[in-house]
Amino acid sequence: MTAPSPGPPHPGRGRPGAARNWPAAASDAWFAGHTFDAEEFGDLDALLALKRARGVTISLGLPALNEQPTIGREIQILRRALIDEVPFLDEIVVIDSGSVDGTAEVARGLGVPTYHHAEILPGEGTYSGKGESLWKSLHVLRGDLVAWVDTDIRNIHPKFVYGLIGPLLREPRIGYVKGFYRRPIRLGGRRAESGGGRVTELTARPLLNLFFPELAGLIQPLAGEYAGRREILEQLPFFTGYGVEIGLLIDVLRRFGLDQIGQVNLGSRLHRNRDLTPLSVMAFAIAQVVMTRVGERIRAPLGAWMHTAINLVTPGGALSLERREVRERERPPIMTVPEYRRRRALIEAAGRAATGAR
Repeated sequence: MTAPSPGPPHPGRGRPGAARNWPAAASDAWFAGHTFDAEEFGDLDALLALKRARGVTISLGLPALNEQPTIGREIQILRRALIDEVPFLDEIVVIDSGSVDGTAEVARGLGVPTYHHAEILPGEGTYSGKGESLWKSLHVLRGDLVAWVDTDIRNIHPKFVYGLIGPLLREPRIGYVKGFYRRPIRLGGRRAESGGGRVTELTARPLLNLFFPELAGLIQPLAGEYAGRREILEQLPFFTGYGVEIGLLIDVLRRFGLDQIGQVNLGSRLHRNRDLTPLSVMAFAIAQVVMTRVGERIRAPLGAWMHTAINLVTPGGALSLERREVRERERPPIMTVPEYRRRRALIEAAGRAATGAR
């Protein structure tokens, strides 16, 4: 497959104040032309025919950390619908970040290839964090199109996968797709239909509107459900922690342009809601990533001024502060890793040989 060329120069690169000139009409036009609904792609037989016509393979990566209550059901539902009933996916792979609750054992018991992220590319060392797992997963996933879906989803449905892949198959102009959904939340034992996605609404979207208004039309910029073309993903750096999602969005924008990005409505997503302490850590990491990219955009070393420790207020009795180090490290584009390039060359050669044999 031919790698897409980078898009036009970023309109705000190196020009302080340029983001203020981003016209609202441009965001509206992007939203109208790049927003899809999973129901558009619900005919799996038609989608399979389109996949075969495109001549591509599709991988699903499931990043996991202590998701024993939900991962087994998620694997079973997705495999039954997207491999057993319709051979849409070429593989499902679990990338575990060191679960201690039996998550990896559940996945292996279901016959799904399961890796601890530290086992992948050991020569590159290892960090903790979701972004590290996603970056390393590109080495073991074989597909031309790669989708990632979180493993804490209580109402998992095959559309969480085919909805992401559908725009990539139908629209060659799009190279990266984010999911979005309604996010109910439980408050005081009652379910509220809105109010989830607190870090999204209180941190991520305000920061994007401030500094990267081109991305202001993304409804769920932090969604853990997204997909992309390998030839794009392998050219992107990955932040190792909670900042990975917002970092990828900004970097797709910078390198390939807004027109490469799409979003798809996946309906409603139910998952375990976290308390404020881990959400504070997440917001802190996301702010680090955004400000790092802002500094690069205006050619100012903001990273030198940023702290990497957050003081958390401990809940409960007497108030106290807990100091926690939260450092977002940046992995280079995986295409720069020699072992990855060697593995991809072997996979592509095997694919050409198989095509010739047919």
